[in-house]
Amino acid sequence: MPQLTRRHALGAAAATALTGLALGGLVQTAGATSDPGATGHEHPDGHAGHGGPQPFSETFQGRRIEGAPSHGDAHHGGYAVRIDGEELHVMRNADSTWVSVINHYETFTTPRAVARAAVIELQGARLVPLA
Repeated sequence: MPQLTRRHALGAAAATALTGLALGGLVQTAGATSDPGATGHEHPDGHAGHGGPQPFSETFQGRRIEGAPSHGDAHHGGYAVRIDGEELHVMRNADSTWVSVINHYETFTTPRAVARAAVIELQGARLVPLA
């Protein structure tokens, strides 16, 4: 009977750990929420498929958030988002996701989701304009 070496034991442990991580990722992906409205991950364009995100205006956690198409030169995404009347700079990525200056490393599927996430991140602080 062959003797178990440290190298074989470590190799088996590493293989088991990698398999566990891979299976855990599959289970986590399969268990993702199916309610897109709860997370702000609706249809990537936030509409029924006719050109761009729909305008919105609502009060979220006591803050007024608004979004509408914009035709100004300063809006690269062609969409303006405001929190309590102050502009939140948003940008549409090539994969149709959206980011803002507040949540620059987190992507969202709609400008409304970006605005809501920014309100949460600001924790009541006033939005300061970029320019």
